[in-house]
Amino acid sequence: MGGRFKSSFTPYLSTIPKEGFPISTPYAKAGSQGEKTKGPVFLNPRIRATELRLIQDGDTQIVSRQEAERLAEETGLDLLVISLESSPPVVRLIDYGKYKYEQEKKIRIAKKKQHVTEVKEVKMTVRIDDHDYVTKLNNAKRFLEQGDKVKFTLRLKGREIQHHNLGVALAQRFVVDLEEFGSVDGRIATQGRVISCVLSPKATPSVKKTSSTPKSAPKSEAVPEKETTEAPSADTNE
Repeated sequence: MGGRFKSSFTPYLSTIPKEGFPISTPYAKAGSQGEKTKGPVFLNPRIRATELRLIQDGDTQIVSRQEAERLAEETGLDLLVISLESSPPVVRLIDYGKYKYEQEKKIRIAKKKQHVTEVKEVKMTVRIDDHDYVTKLNNAKRFLEQGDKVKFTLRLKGREIQHHNLGVALAQRFVVDLEEFGSVDGRIATQGRVISCVLSPKATPSVKKTSSTPKSAPKSEAVPEKETTEAPSADTNE
């Protein structure tokens, strides 16, 4: 039994290198190295620094840990860790709740001012009636006024492929009716049974501010006054 076992594995043993197979190193535990903490880090007992670089009201000074903790307790503020890599570690004395609220407020205001351009699709058919066309046209105007792009799509169904020119004419009519609100990117494209084009909103021209004060009337030429000669006073003492 032992001989058969040895002979059956002999071809495989000859393929093993003399130095042996490399031993794989164990995987590092998740978070053991390079782990980044989420959220703010405040001064805590695990930070064993005895001195801190304290930032307070724009001023920076090196103080002892006890002094920084005393200031935080007296003012009711938080010791937010800015950098642990510097020597000594940098902390900031702030009201973190107020600071977080102000940062979130700035983000909300920035999001309101920011507009993400979207592509709104308007679908039509060759047999669309006037009422539906006007409705879809008004929707496209509203999309362009909001700063979004409009994609016109017309699909020819069945035998409508024989009237391809009617579909192109409808697309051209759509573009002409929206020329005050947007312009075509490229040209009207035809791909199989689909006729499409994309319109981008026009940039609103900046309106020059006119001064509210009325313009002054042109100055009239001054008319020279007539020289008046005073009559000689009568001499009473003659």
